[in-house]
Amino acid sequence: MNKILVFVADQESKLGRPFDRFTDMSALNAVDLSFKYVFHVALYRRLSRAGREVVKSAFLVADAEIAHYIKLHAIMTDHSPLKVAMFEEREAAANWLDVPIEILTSQE
Repeated sequence: MNKILVFVADQESKLGRPFDRFTDMSALNAVDLSFKYVFHVALYRRLSRAGREVVKSAFLVADAEIAHYIKLHAIMTDHSPLKVAMFEEREAAANWLDVPIEILTSQE
């Protein structure tokens, strides 16, 4: 998670602007996170976006345990410029992000 946060910050710095995010967690069947860690990451994200433009963060999730952590993240960032939503279908995430579904399809 820490590496992802650094990557996103680096990308925003390179682009000179924030961007919407899509995280595909559908292939995961377990996570090694704690409530405390997710709480602190969400709080950091909330505070780092304060006073800045809105950014959407869509998560594709298939596992109930992982969904629990995404819901916690969404609750902690509610009423902030970081809009978090969880989806079970890629097409719904693409619609919410207002992008073509092909952008959210992995290129392997």
